[in-house]
Order: sequence, then structure tokens, then C-alpha cells
Amino acid sequence: MIDRLGGFTDGRFFWIEWHFWKVIGWLGNLVFTSRFIIQWIATEKKKRVVVPSAFWWLSLVGTLLLLSYALFGKKDSVFIFAYAFSWIPYIRNLVIHRRHKKAHTACPACANVCAPESNFCSACGAKLPEDSTSAG
Repeated sequence: MIDRLGGFTDGRFFWIEWHFWKVIGWLGNLVFTSRFIIQWIATEKKKRVVVPSAFWWLSLVGTLLLLSYALFGKKDSVFIFAYAFSWIPYIRNLVIHRRHKKAHTACPACANVCAPESNFCSACGAKLPEDSTSAG
């Protein structure tokens, strides 16, 4: 009876033959898919479209896991090519995200984080300090 319901029989679970690389492939799918949930939650919290850095990290990790599965488990050239270069924009987006975050200024009056190139705090209206990097 367990056999008909897809239980463990002959190294299979739910009619799927499991081995190390198959687990890596499914883990890659899970990680890659979870990025949409993270983005959805972040967007709902802010009530505007938000792509947090966690989205890009999950994209990168999921892609590398799927690429590993394609290279060592599946050994399929189409699958390998699909993930061979898709990690590049994820790293680039992480770099851009980090640079943008570093460019923000903390308000000395209220500690609010203000957008880059702001002259005044959006929360309290205090004048923000001059940017020392743009002076020269």
C-alpha cells in the first residue's frame, strides 16, 4: 500500500530516484523559488515594489546550486548553459545594492536614514552634513 502512495521503495520517494545531486537540484529549486516569497513580503511591508538584497542572495545561491546539479548530476549541456552565466547580474545587483546603501546619510538630529544626495532630513527637516567625498 505504501508503494502505491509513493512511499520509500527501491530508493525512490514519490516516484523520484534520490541521490546526492538530486537533493542539491531540489534544494536549488527551493532556494530559487523562495526569493519570490521574500520579495512579496518586503513589498507588502513597504506598500511599494521593493527588491531586497536577500532576493539577490537567494537568486545567486539558487542558481549556483542548480548549476552544480546541472554540471555534476544531470550533465545536460542545455541545463548547464541555462545557469552558466545567470549568476553575473545577481552579483552586479548585489554590488549596486551595497553601493547605494553606503551612499545613504544618517540624520544627526533624529538618526533617520536619508536618501543619497539629500540636503535635508525627510523626517525632521534638519540640515544634513555636507558630503566630504563630493568636495574635491
